[in-house]
Amino acid sequence: MKKINPNKNIIIALIIVLIVVTVLSLTIAQRATAKKSNVVQSVINDTISFVDKAIQAPVSWVENTVDAVQDLASTYKENQQLKAKLDSYEELSQANKNSEREIANLKEQLALNTTLSSYEKVTANVISRSPDSWQDYLVIDKGSKDGIEANMSVMAKKGLIGRVIEVNRSSSKVELLSSENQTSNHYPVRISTDSGELFGLLKGYDEDKNALVVEQVTGSATFAKGDVVQTSGLGGNSPADLAVGTVLEAQSDDFGLDKKLYVQPYADMYDLSVVTVIKRTVGE
Repeated sequence: MKKINPNKNIIIALIIVLIVVTVLSLTIAQRATAKKSNVVQSVINDTISFVDKAIQAPVSWVENTVDAVQDLASTYKENQQLKAKLDSYEELSQANKNSEREIANLKEQLALNTTLSSYEKVTANVISRSPDSWQDYLVIDKGSKDGIEANMSVMAKKGLIGRVIEVNRSSSKVELLSSENQTSNHYPVRISTDSGELFGLLKGYDEDKNALVVEQVTGSATFAKGDVVQTSGLGGNSPADLAVGTVLEAQSDDFGLDKKLYVQPYADMYDLSVVTVIKRTVGE
C-alpha cells in the first residue's frame, strides 16, 4: 500500500490557502474600486447570509417564544390583580349598599319616634329571627334592665308590628302581627273614614294578600280603600293611636254575617332590623 507523503499534504494545503488569500485579496481590491461585487464575492456573501439566517432563525424563534411566555405570565398576573381589585370593589359596593340600607332604616325609625312624642319608648336591634318561625317571632337586644315588660307594643319604621311576649334581662321575644297564633296578639283598632269611625279587632294575617285581618267590625260609617287604621286603646292592653296600616278591601266573614277588613300594614314584616318598644304613656 502506497503511503501518503505528509510533506505533500502540507504543500497542497499551503497552495489552497494561498489561492483563497489571493482570491480574497483580489476581491477586496476590486470591491474597493468597483461599484458591483464580482461573482465570487456574490457567492461568498450569499453563503454567509444564508448561514447567518440559518443560525439566526432558531435563535429568534427561541427569543420570541421566551418573550411570549413572559408576556403570558405577565398578563395572567395582571388579570389576577384586576380580579382581586374587582372582588374588592364588589365587596365595597355591597358594604356601601348595606350601610345605605341601615341608614335608611334608622332614618325611618327616627321619623317614627318623632311621631311618638307622647310615649316613652326604647329603640332596640333585632338580634335573632329563626327561619322556621320567620313570620311569628323575633328577638331584640333590650330586656328588663332597659324597662321592657311583657305585653308592650312594638313598632318598626312606620307602624305596629307586634307585642313583647317574653322578657329576659338583656333580651326580649316579640310576637309579630303576622303570627299564625290565633289566640294572642289581638289588638283593638279604629278605622278612620270620611263618614266617621269604625272599630274592630285585629285577629290575623293573610299571607297570600300580605295583609292584616280585622274582624268584628262595628259602627255605621262607610269605609273605603286607603282609610287609616290605628290602635283604639280600648281594653287598656295597648296604647291608642299607634299606626297600623290602611284598608285594602273588605269581605264577608266565614259565616257571611259580618265584614272583615284586609289592612295593608305600614311596616314591612319581612325586613326588620331596628324596632321601637312603646313602654307607657308619658305622665301615667
